[in-house]
Amino acid sequence: MKKNAPYLLLAAALVVLDQVTKGIVARTVTLYESVPVIPGFFNITRIHNKGAIFGTFSRTDSTLVFALLTAASLAALAFVVVYFFRAPDADKLLKVALALIMAGAFGNQFDRLIRGHVIDFLDFYVGGAHWPFFNVADSCITIGAGLMLITLLRRKPACTPSS
Repeated sequence: MKKNAPYLLLAAALVVLDQVTKGIVARTVTLYESVPVIPGFFNITRIHNKGAIFGTFSRTDSTLVFALLTAASLAALAFVVVYFFRAPDADKLLKVALALIMAGAFGNQFDRLIRGHVIDFLDFYVGGAHWPFFNVADSCITIGAGLMLITLLRRKPACTPSS
């Protein structure tokens, strides 16, 4: 457990950062208000996402969809936690990737269970083309998934075909 402490501290710090930023936005920006940060490129815009990442399924008020999304994200979080503790201690990049994914999944799951929605507020755009709204937790999941992909691509095949 001691070897996992730095990764778990990283995950905890990112969950705190996620929740603090969402709390600041919830207190200072009204729903659907946009605060320009870099005009023509980046705003802080508060939205409430009842769906999954990047607003998937967010346009429904179905209790069943909410319950299924919550159950699916809890199952995914459980899978990531188990995988984290089974991952080899020597695979530090994989451990960081899983810590990021855990932090993001926990941060958004906390919102779903406590608020009934996830607060998204990072709004990047060029002209009329907007990237989907996201938050710190989404960033953690995306970066963690990218790092996981890198670790998988760097691995040597378990067996090589004979010539």
